[in-house]
Amino acid sequence: MSFIDKAKNAAEDALGKAKEVVGDVTDNKNLEAEGKKDQGSAGVKKVGENIKDTFK
Repeated sequence: MSFIDKAKNAAEDALGKAKEVVGDVTDNKNLEAEGKKDQGSAGVKKVGENIKDTFK
């Protein structure tokens, strides 16, 4: 996994966590769900990159 991909995935995960917290604090369920979705997406990308690294 390249450094840039790792940074992008970490940023997406951090943004998702922030959205989830803000959504929880403001009782905005849509924002909270969007944050969880962003975190899940970042996790899937990380797994995909790890699989590619395994087969290099």
